[in-house]
Amino acid sequence: MKKTFKLENLDCAHCASKIEDAIKKVDGVIGASVNFMYQKMVLEAPDDKFDTIFNEVKATVKKIESDIKLVG
Repeated sequence: MKKTFKLENLDCAHCASKIEDAIKKVDGVIGASVNFMYQKMVLEAPDDKFDTIFNEVKATVKKIESDIKLVG
C-alpha cells in the first residue's frame, strides 16, 4: 500500500532529508520519500502491516522534529 501524507510545520529541507532517511530504515518500509517543497511524505509498506509501520513512522518523525504533524 502506498499513501501520501501532509507534513504540517516542516520548516527546513535538511529536516525533510533526515526524516526521509530515518523512515527508510524503519523495519517493513518498502519505500519512502519526503518532499519539502510540497510538504508531503509518501510511504509504501505492506497492506497487512501498514498501520503498525505507520505508527512507528510517526514516532520516528516526532523524535526528529517534535512540531511536525502528519495529516492524511
